[in-house]
Amino acid sequence: MTETNSSAPSASPDQPLTASMPTDGAPAVADLQAQVDKWKAMSRKNEASYKDAARELEQLRAAGMSEQDRAIETARQEARTSALAELNERLVAAELKAQAAAAGTNLPDADFLNLNRFLDSEGAPDTEAIAAFVSALPATKDTPVYRQDLGLGRQGTSTAGQLTRSDLSRMTPAQVNKARDEGRLDALMRGEL
Repeated sequence: MTETNSSAPSASPDQPLTASMPTDGAPAVADLQAQVDKWKAMSRKNEASYKDAARELEQLRAAGMSEQDRAIETARQEARTSALAELNERLVAAELKAQAAAAGTNLPDADFLNLNRFLDSEGAPDTEAIAAFVSALPATKDTPVYRQDLGLGRQGTSTAGQLTRSDLSRMTPAQVNKARDEGRLDALMRGEL
């Protein structure tokens, strides 16, 4: 009988991943990375094979169609393409706004942006390109554009800055008249003090 080497990478997708174990019991990082790279390559190869087979099947279906069926299918594809193009532009605009808001920046006017630039090869929004664009924008100022105390109503107490009776007893008639003109006797005249 021969023994199998447990440190050799597994060749079948049905078998669990194995890696060589150093003497301390932890798997070697290089062996694990090699396993990950191997499975990624196999996945990409299978994906390419699937796309080729799907393309070939579509060509066979198209060859077997009548002229009227081809015209209907062409119209469907054109309608689907135009609907997706419009939808993808809206998705790109929404993603731009969301990432700009999260980054705290303002976007330029939509008339100046080429939204098709942010689509990937399949026509879907390219989040990496959007993130790169938003990160290149300057950050907005932290100061608010409008006064922040508008619409808050009266601030402080109604007697703030008002004179009391004891203050009046130490004032001359000219000073009392001046204080009345400035509104510093309003609370006293209303009976609040």
